Amino acid sequence: MSIRTTHRALLSRLLPDDETDGLVVRQGQFHIVVIGSDRVVCLPRTRAAAARLPERVAALRTLARLDLGFRTPEPLSQSGAHDIDGTPFLVLDRIPGEPLETDALDDERVLDTVAAQYATLLCSLARAGTDETVRAVLPQAPEDRWRRFAEDVRAELFQLMSDSGRLRAERELAALDGLPHVTRAVVHGDLGAENVLWEWTHGLPRLSGVLDWDEVALGDPAEDLAAIGAGYGRELLGRLLALGDWSDHGLPARITAIRGTFALQQALSAIRDGDEEELADGLADYR
Repeated sequence: MSIRTTHRALLSRLLPDDETDGLVVRQGQFHIVVIGSDRVVCLPRTRAAAARLPERVAALRTLARLDLGFRTPEPLSQSGAHDIDGTPFLVLDRIPGEPLETDALDDERVLDTVAAQYATLLCSLARAGTDETVRAVLPQAPEDRWRRFAEDVRAELFQLMSDSGRLRAERELAALDGLPHVTRAVVHGDLGAENVLWEWTHGLPRLSGVLDWDEVALGDPAEDLAAIGAGYGRELLGRLLALGDWSDHGLPARITAIRGTFALQQALSAIRDGDEEELADGLADYR
């Protein structure tokens, strides 16, 4: 049964200007997102995701007050909002634009334009990371994050892998050894292509907004660069690195190491949230 059917009364109340049967529904790692004409309803997929809604709202309200040069979703409902049947939800304003199609980057002018705007985006997040108001609200990546991550993957996921899958995971986890503890920038945490919206003007895209800040934290910009590379490929990542003021010569190695853990990160989050679908997808290459 579809979300439009199971939550018809709630969606009709929260999105009164839209026909329920015509609503666009997208499934993210932590939420089912129902898109109306001027607002968006987020329905947590698990109890754990629902429990994190207050933190998400606090982060979004902090980001909305910053001059980042692009829009972020603003909460229109309270962080603890529930329907009469107890269903938790969050209502956000809708940011115009659509994710960029990968083949759009076949045009050199588009590729250069996108790289330049991503460079500006990351500079804005780096600047925000120095704002004491922001640093007081957003969580900071712990110093032993990658060591703990490796231990947790071995303890919680290895039993679900094949022998060859465990060998692959061990190689990816070994690449994390010695990564420095960096918390100087605001890191989106899931800056994949589907979470960045663009509008087209005179044949060129303009970055209009960034969605899905569930994993935002103070951390290493290599994480966002790794997600951009995973979403759009090496050509865009190379141009972006050439544009940015990246004085850290260890950055490319950190990008490669972090990118290699994306599937394991997804699977670990999924097993903790009890999300069997996301768990199966994350472990697909390890079984």
